[in-house]
Amino acid sequence: MKVSLNWIREYVDIEMPADALGHLLTMTGLEVEGIAAVGQSLDDILVGRIVAVRPHPRAEHLTLCTVDAGRERVDVVCGAPNVVEGALAPLILPGGKLPDGTRIEETRIRGERSTGMLLAEDEMGLTDDHAGIMLLAPDLVPGMPFAPVFGFPDQVLEIAITPNRPDCANVLGVAREIAAATGKALRWPDIRVEEGGPSIEDLTSVTILDPDGCPRYAAGMIQGVKPGPSPFWMRYRLHQSEVRSISNLVDVTNYVMLEMGQPLHAFDYDRLREHRIVVRRAEEGETFMTLDGQGRTMTRENLMICDGERPVALAGIMGGLNSEIFANTENVLIESAFFDPVTIRRGSKRLGLSTEASYRFERGADIGGVGTALKRALSLMRRWSGGKIARGLADNYPKPWNPPLIRLRMDHVNRMLGASLSQGAVKGFLETLEMDVRADNEDELVVRPPSFRVDVTREVDLIEEVARRYGFDQIPLTYPRVRPSEEGDAAELHLQEEIQSIMTGLGFTEIITYSFISPESADILGAERDSVLRSFVALLNPLTIDQSVLRTSLIPGLMAAVKINMDRDEKGLRLFEWGKTFVQNDRDQLPLEKISVAAVMIGRYQEKSWYQDERDGDYFDMKGAAEALLNGSGLREICFRREKGAPGYDPEVLAGIYGSDRRIGQVGKVASNVMRAYDLKHADAYLFELDVEPILMLRSGTNLFRPFPRFPAVFRDLSLLVDRRIESARLMEIIRREGGDLLESVRIFDLYEGEQVGPLEKAIAFRISYRSAHETLEGERVNRLHWAIIEKIREETGGRLREG
Repeated sequence: MKVSLNWIREYVDIEMPADALGHLLTMTGLEVEGIAAVGQSLDDILVGRIVAVRPHPRAEHLTLCTVDAGRERVDVVCGAPNVVEGALAPLILPGGKLPDGTRIEETRIRGERSTGMLLAEDEMGLTDDHAGIMLLAPDLVPGMPFAPVFGFPDQVLEIAITPNRPDCANVLGVAREIAAATGKALRWPDIRVEEGGPSIEDLTSVTILDPDGCPRYAAGMIQGVKPGPSPFWMRYRLHQSEVRSISNLVDVTNYVMLEMGQPLHAFDYDRLREHRIVVRRAEEGETFMTLDGQGRTMTRENLMICDGERPVALAGIMGGLNSEIFANTENVLIESAFFDPVTIRRGSKRLGLSTEASYRFERGADIGGVGTALKRALSLMRRWSGGKIARGLADNYPKPWNPPLIRLRMDHVNRMLGASLSQGAVKGFLETLEMDVRADNEDELVVRPPSFRVDVTREVDLIEEVARRYGFDQIPLTYPRVRPSEEGDAAELHLQEEIQSIMTGLGFTEIITYSFISPESADILGAERDSVLRSFVALLNPLTIDQSVLRTSLIPGLMAAVKINMDRDEKGLRLFEWGKTFVQNDRDQLPLEKISVAAVMIGRYQEKSWYQDERDGDYFDMKGAAEALLNGSGLREICFRREKGAPGYDPEVLAGIYGSDRRIGQVGKVASNVMRAYDLKHADAYLFELDVEPILMLRSGTNLFRPFPRFPAVFRDLSLLVDRRIESARLMEIIRREGGDLLESVRIFDLYEGEQVGPLEKAIAFRISYRSAHETLEGERVNRLHWAIIEKIREETGGRLREG
């Protein structure tokens, strides 16, 4: 929320600079995010009186003005349509500088000398109005400085209002906080309602058919108004609060909303059929056109304001075109109501329509201030548009609000704050916040919060208020008492830290993506109809269709992150994510939650340098990353088996990852249809996905120290010819099984497929290390074991030794 500091000063005396005030408000819970200067460079602007106006001889849309600047009269060429003799306007003479830094010089415009410039409001940075020059009050003296007339300079505070403090989403609420913090008195706006019209009962009535959605609705009437522009001070304050000025009638409702926090709406009384108001729920499928010109389809969740025949406003959100104020409006009915926050929030979210009014109603308006705000609006409207105010208000309030009675225990206050506050001090703190406080006994206070404090309902809320008034910086620093627990940390937390360390060490960057995705993600991955990837958990109130279900895979989030970065000219990416996936279990049960870790690699893997060439990542780089991750996480017996058919993967470049014959995940190339869906054309991408649960079950509990070997190793190379369809993992599995305890390690060091072997064969070479922990191995023993391995490979795969 943005608000003028000069506006706040109307309600409370402020004797500190703006930056100190910003710190004070921040320490009370209203964070001041910025302070912007307004009207700081108006020193060169004077009040000028236009004493003569004549047409420009060579320009139809320009006029020649003689302006009294106090000490002298100057000629100014002006293009504004509203220059008239006798008018007073802001004037800047040659040598002066505008707030935007423009320096004014004497010049000739179409052959006529112009000594200065008559100014519009936007040229001084005050509002966005450029319809003409700014016209000033006729009682000002030519030549006097312009800035002091309107209290400039000013400053605009940008305040972050937390959702639980709707009472501060207005100028009076901020002033109340300042008054409480500084001990100054709060001044209320001057509300004088001079009723001169007929009784409100003879003009309109209010019927509430849904008292749960609308506990209170009040209406006031003013007749014989004259629509026109609002005074400058009102337009200036609205502009600085980022509210557009429309007309004096509409601006008053917006002004009172910003001033007192109560949203209002003005209806053209003569366009209300039967001249009455009915508050009801919308009919299912009912259509209504709001002020923004959009036709909207309603449901029973929407609350409607109707006249005798039809809807005329979307309650608490936006009015309708069929009853809006226009240039010929003469009679105005003003609405001031309290709507149920949940009803307004649901209606606003379902329609995707958020306004200044819905922002306040969603958080909770002041049900007790409905009538006060309405009277303030009526008095301002009569002052600036004329007319007669009807006697009384049509105030339908079926169940008057009763404040909660909250008991506040002093021992709880001091224990929670770590302070030693007296009962009198706490009572004083709360009374400065306009709470009704009385002492019930020496240790308890009984507190009734005011109606505008919708956030204060429990004892802990009162303790928070005491902390704010006492000062958060006054609360002593203490450390909580931590008792050791026999229950250790969750195993997945330790694993998560290990995986984060390993993956970053491998050059990957961790990302966190939304758990909400689009249901179309399963289509993009090519999932079958009965695939678990389609077992979505739908959100009841999604923000958009693209975030309407809980994710069943981490792949959509990873691929979306890849697209965003590649669109920004990234040449290579390595990303990973640790997160939960959600699968619909049963409509009456919570979804199944599974922790997974997934990674993606695309584009450049190795930069060109003096010792290596540039290259892109490939399947083996991704497979190596998965293997390094699992080995580093405590899994030793890992194998990769060729598979087909995993959604999102190229069926020709895909392997399942297994540990102790249990499937852990998969690694492979991203399918071409997925790459097209994400518009990734210039590089291949590779993925792996791992389930955390089997990793936790298979990893060794502790890392034990292994003594350095006392006896030498014996190395043997094994070169085999096997069918191309035989996987190397299968051969290594046979070697490890047959080698038993004497086999220390085995690795592939050569692979050949070419003219020197058969067209359906491949040559693969292994280096095997044999070692005994108890003795030096003799060559004959190693040879027997080595030939036993070769024989077993021949039996199970048909492989044979390669000759030569």
